[in-house]
Amino acid sequence: MKLSRSNNRKRKWMQLPRDVVVGHDAIYEVPDVCTDLKLGVKATIVTGKTTKNIAGELVHDLLKDSCKHNVDMMISNNASMENVEDVITCAKNNMSNYLIGVGGGKPIDVAKLAATRIGIPYLSIPTAASHDGIVSSRASISNGKTTTSIQASAPMAVIADTNIISQAPYKLLAAGCGDIISNYTAVLDWELAHRLRNVPFSEYAASLSRMTAKILIDSAESIKPDLESSARIVVKALVSSGVAMSTAGSSRPASGSEHMFSHALDVVSPVSSHHGEQCAIGTIMMMYLHGGNWKNIREVLQKLQVPVTAEDLGVEDKYILEALLLAHKIRPERYTILGSGLSPSAAEKVAKITKVIK
Repeated sequence: MKLSRSNNRKRKWMQLPRDVVVGHDAIYEVPDVCTDLKLGVKATIVTGKTTKNIAGELVHDLLKDSCKHNVDMMISNNASMENVEDVITCAKNNMSNYLIGVGGGKPIDVAKLAATRIGIPYLSIPTAASHDGIVSSRASISNGKTTTSIQASAPMAVIADTNIISQAPYKLLAAGCGDIISNYTAVLDWELAHRLRNVPFSEYAASLSRMTAKILIDSAESIKPDLESSARIVVKALVSSGVAMSTAGSSRPASGSEHMFSHALDVVSPVSSHHGEQCAIGTIMMMYLHGGNWKNIREVLQKLQVPVTAEDLGVEDKYILEALLLAHKIRPERYTILGSGLSPSAAEKVAKITKVIK
């Protein structure tokens, strides 16, 4: 009997982590996770100079001693395509069965894209909860001044040790909070694009994204420096945000005009700030443009000790305005509230009304 497919049926693939381990000393579960997933016995760890000492060497020793794995390690402090190619070469030469990203966003993004290009799985082991890239199927790769979001595979597993994450500088956790709260304007942009440009929209993914941001905002009073319970709240929210993107098959649930502003600021400003901090400031301004409650967003961010002004960020006012004017060009195919761009007077107005600049 000849089998045939109907061309009228919609189909969608979703990549989600098989195992998610979050909690105190979760890192010691690495051998059991690798055994559970039957990943093979050859691995390459991608980590940073600092995070190598925090967790990279521990992961190496756990796999080598407990699983008798052949484990190589690469240091990657820049999420560049050059580093991705270096990891690909190393992993192929060592015939690695899988990769492990250990550290902040950069090593994880490099491991993520390298694993995708090779066609092998990877594990995400964050040492800080600074953004939702620890779970998402997007990799932020820089090329000089420009950062590009590239489609990649979702991690096979996420192992987030809240004991380790809580010891990272609170500034990183606060940045993670800013990245999650930005989901609000990202979903508003997505809905707008759906209405005006007929962009595919997932109500489930949008609801999950909004709920994640709401839970974090409702928990703002509980999130404090040096508390492992705070790390647990933020990590779970970042995982949820990543799942929303995987469900949508797009970064739309967690990336809109506020992210475009952040990437534009990376281009124009000589001062480098954390991605989540820049997205937070972008969220305040974009919520104003959407006619939403930007004041409440601003107040919550202040409680969380997230920068809400150019001065807090250490950036001159002029760069905020330049980034607002450039933002719509960052991903021109992605329709947002910015439309075809703001006029200089409109950019100044939104930045001043929201108190981002003086």
